[in-house]
Order: sequence, then structure tokens, then C-alpha cells
Amino acid sequence: MQNLTELPVNATSHKTLSIIIKVCVVIPVFCIFLCCIAIMLHIFASHRQFLDTSRYILFAYMLINDTLQILSSVLLFLFVMGRVKLVLIYCVPLLFISTVTFQNTLLILATMSLERYVAIFYPLQQPAAWRSDRIWIIILPLWLISCSLPIIDFAIGEKDPAVDAFSTPVLCKNSALNSSAVQTLFRAAVYVLMFTLVSVVILFTYVRILLETRKLRQDRASVSKAMHTVLLHGFQLLLCMLAFTHPIIEMLIVLHVNWLPEDITFFNYFCFILIPRFLSPLIYGFRDQSLRGHIGKTFLCCTNKVRPGVREKVQDSLSAS
Repeated sequence: MQNLTELPVNATSHKTLSIIIKVCVVIPVFCIFLCCIAIMLHIFASHRQFLDTSRYILFAYMLINDTLQILSSVLLFLFVMGRVKLVLIYCVPLLFISTVTFQNTLLILATMSLERYVAIFYPLQQPAAWRSDRIWIIILPLWLISCSLPIIDFAIGEKDPAVDAFSTPVLCKNSALNSSAVQTLFRAAVYVLMFTLVSVVILFTYVRILLETRKLRQDRASVSKAMHTVLLHGFQLLLCMLAFTHPIIEMLIVLHVNWLPEDITFFNYFCFILIPRFLSPLIYGFRDQSLRGHIGKTFLCCTNKVRPGVREKVQDSLSAS
């Protein structure tokens, strides 16, 4: 009889330990991401040269968007891990922000590729909307499109009469709002359409800039940098697409490994949602030579324990790169 009573206790303690380990893995990654994003946003706000360039404004906009996306997804992750139930009136904003910012990332990548295309092919006759002081004309429609799609998704869904938005606690997951077959079909169509359009835009701009690189004899370096930037946007798009591979990965794990469902969910979230979203802006930010130099100087200014001689050597290496 004693062994029978100990089994549930051991199972509960093992589950609690598993949750603690998962939280301790996610939270440091999230804090490092926030620290890097805060440094880059501080650099943008402190140096006028970045605010006068459309490319950097769009990148700063992507940093803010990805920060909101990771913040909302981490909160949802913590609520699910802790089995915390919320009423829909508090759950809907988190799910809405997570969905909107994820879709907005795709549109931002296409916009940044188009900005490089405009900068290369129309350097002297750049359209007014693509100038740094008018770039909000491009950004505002991106938000409107990203916000309208989840609203349509919610509107076409079937409402559960047993769930009251102000009193019924539910586990804060997409299935709490999006459970009908019509919504599933609508979301699949939206994501396929968005990924197709963004892929076409990135491929088009890359090929056009590649052809322009072969034609030009002067200023070949700047055109080549633009081509590499567009190629990087394609890589960022692939990172975003990793979020949709979790059904295949989940099926493979179930077939070959005897994992608990919550462990499979955590593995998919950490490897295919959190890490790609963490890497995408950092790769782009540290690749830029001008921004990388300011990031290095910021880190050096914040490090009081570094000796002056070592600091000068690091600064020299940053300027040389």
C-alpha cells in the first residue's frame, strides 16, 4: 500500500522538476535576447545616421516586432507549462499579439528586400514612401494587414456557448479560440499565400540585383552587399518556416522516441519557434559592419573590468573587420 501511494508522488515530483528545467532553459535565452535587442535599439536611438536610413528603420521595426512576438510566446509558454488558466478576455490579447507579430515578420522581410531593390535601381529618383521620413507609409499597411487576418480568423470561428469570455477559465492556447475546420483551412491558406508571396518577392529582388551586379562595372561592391542582404532575408524566411515543421518533427519523435507529449511540445517550441526567432535579428544585426562596430563599443563601455590596453585592441579589431 505504501508503494502505491509513493508512485503518484514520484510522478508529480518528476513532472515538477521537468517544468522547472524547461523554464530555466527558456528564461536565460529570453533574457539574452532582450539584452541584445535593447542594446541595438539604444544604438539606433543614439545615432542619427541610423534614423536617416530606411533600411535601419525597417530593421529597428523588425526588432520591436520580434520582441513582442517572443515576449507573448514566452508568456504563453509559461502559462501552459504551469497549467495556468485564464479567462478569454485576458488570453485573447496574448494570442492576438503572438499571431500578428508572427505574420508581420514575413511582411517585414519582403519589405526590406524591396527597400534594397529600390535603393539599387532608383538611387536618385527614390519614391517618396521609401524615404526615411516617409517610411511609416509602408509600415502602417503592414500592421493593418497583419491585424486584419487574425480578426477575420476569429470572426469566422464557431463560438462555444459553454465558454464565457469573462468568467470561464481556459488554458491559453490557440485551440481555445481556433478549433473549427473552417478556421484551420483559413489559417493554412493565409500562411501558404503569405509564404509564397514573400518568397517570390525575395527571389525576384535577389535575381534582379544579381543581374545588375553583372552589368555594372562601377559601384559593384554596394550592389553585391545588397544582393547578400536579400539572400540573408531568404535565410530569415527559412527560419520562420521552421515553425511549421513541428507536425512532421512531432510525428518522427513519436515514432522513434518514447517522449511525453509536453516534452515534445517543449522541444518543438524551443528548437523551431524560440531559437529561430532569437537568431534571425541577431544574425542580421551583427552582420552589418556599421552596427557591429557600435555594438562592440557599447559592450566595451558597459564593461568596467576590461583593461584599457585590452579595450584598445578589441576596438582596433572591430574597426578592422
